[in-house]
Amino acid sequence: MGPTQWPGNSRWRRFGRLWPWLALMSILLLVRLSKGAGFADAYSLLSRPFWPGSAQREWLDAAVDLEQLAKLKLLEDDNRRLRGLVGLQNNGEGDGQVSAAVISRTTRGWWQQMELGKGALQGLSAGDAVLGPGGLVGRIQSVTPATSRVKLLTAPGNEIGVWLPRTRSHGLLVGLGTSRPQLRFIEKDPQVRPGDIVSTSPASTMLPANVPVGVVQSVNERAVPAPHAVVQLIAAPEAIDWVQVRTR
Repeated sequence: MGPTQWPGNSRWRRFGRLWPWLALMSILLLVRLSKGAGFADAYSLLSRPFWPGSAQREWLDAAVDLEQLAKLKLLEDDNRRLRGLVGLQNNGEGDGQVSAAVISRTTRGWWQQMELGKGALQGLSAGDAVLGPGGLVGRIQSVTPATSRVKLLTAPGNEIGVWLPRTRSHGLLVGLGTSRPQLRFIEKDPQVRPGDIVSTSPASTMLPANVPVGVVQSVNERAVPAPHAVVQLIAAPEAIDWVQVRTR
């Protein structure tokens, strides 16, 4: 005869098989009712050692200070630029000088041309020199009664005669379609060096004499048949909002 089977034993065995599921359902119900507060508290407790300490707080404060300094520097630069533009607008209206706003640029021709909001009605004509804050940027290519198109010094194939006052040597400034045109020399030893100022020639008949153009950035002395240099324009075409046109 086998061991006696008590009715309660089978119930306890069934309960033993069901209690993990009952416990899981109870936990899920608790999470549902508490909206996950218990897990959030547990995560907060476990992650507390990794919270930012004093060193991390100093880094954050330093980053905030650096951000504020950068914003202040940008505001100062913008204020200085706007002051220059106001001075450009108020400087020399008449006497062969006309201030004009840049009203249009195209992405494809960014280094080639710009459109001005003044034209033949204001006395502008093809060939007039166009100056930005700091120096020459190009020449008027064509005009309508109310607008003008400027061919920039950086336009591909654009060429103007320039010279270097320090060495009194002449060269040809050639646009390459980039932000920096190339200065080509006639002499094989022009004695040019980075930092030299480039300006329009004092003997020029097409452009106003001795107008600043740019600064020599680098020199390739091994170029054939003569050295050439890369020039950084003083009046950056990409940042110009207003120009001054020297009418002839």
